[in-house]
Amino acid sequence: MKYKLSILLFVFIVQQFLGQDVQNNLTQYVNPFIGTDKEGHTFPGAIVPFGMIQLSPDTRIKTSLGSSGYHYSDSTILSFSHTHLSGTGEGSGGDFLFMPVTQSIRRNSFNQFPKCASSFSHSNEFASPGYYKVLLTNNITVELTATKRVGLHKYTFPDTSSRNIILDLVHGINDKVDSL
Repeated sequence: MKYKLSILLFVFIVQQFLGQDVQNNLTQYVNPFIGTDKEGHTFPGAIVPFGMIQLSPDTRIKTSLGSSGYHYSDSTILSFSHTHLSGTGEGSGGDFLFMPVTQSIRRNSFNQFPKCASSFSHSNEFASPGYYKVLLTNNITVELTATKRVGLHKYTFPDTSSRNIILDLVHGINDKVDSL
């Protein structure tokens, strides 16, 4: 009882001292890029606590370094996918790959992702809790956010280009996909 009363008193004092404005804006102190370099094995993408979706860019797929799918030292995004694991050191996830492109694509042709990768600069990349944004060098702006069960993508394409989205629903299931 004494312990609970102490915590409640501490929370009340902090609320009074910090005020409502600072208390509601604590996410400004979170840096989702911490742990995305060297052996950190984390990703900067959009996720909510206990959410089913971990929406983030993939700069590497199934490697020991960057096993979360993202590594800060990379300058190419291969795709954006819905499942990632942070801190495991073991590759997983990377399924449901999405990639916006400004080039024309062939229908029913699989394994286009290596050809559709786009470079990016970290100066054009932003992440905060639950939100990720990047400007790809093909001038497509990608914004990602997540709810507890849904990942949302927003792609802003340049005005004078072909606009396509490649979706790979079978990545990680097998290495070869046969067309029907």
